[in-house]
Amino acid sequence: MIQNFSDHAANERTFLAWVRTAIAVMAFGFLVARFNLFLRIAMQTAASGGGHPLVLRTGGFGNVAGLTLIVAGTVMVIVAAIRFIRTGQAIDSPERKFGGARADLILAALMVILGIAMVVYLSETLAGGL
Repeated sequence: MIQNFSDHAANERTFLAWVRTAIAVMAFGFLVARFNLFLRIAMQTAASGGGHPLVLRTGGFGNVAGLTLIVAGTVMVIVAAIRFIRTGQAIDSPERKFGGARADLILAALMVILGIAMVVYLSETLAGGL
């Protein structure tokens, strides 16, 4: 029997939850970058159709935001792996160690900043086309 099995199992479940979240963040980053491409194609199609030309400000922000989300997802996997290893060692250690949550808070702050920036970008883009 593995000593502290339930703690190790909980550590593994937490690690897998972090990995699932990171995959979702990376997929969302890919979606954001593709949505920016979709807006550019829609703008070109509308302008070439002879109708009222759309003026959408679809600068490179969508691509940068998408790439940033993909990088953030990758960083999340790295942080999750480091936390998984450290927590596993702490479970087996006789000393009680309390790990800091700085990396978690930094990643959460980055996601909040990117979310706000995406709302501003999308509202500016859509409001400019009306």
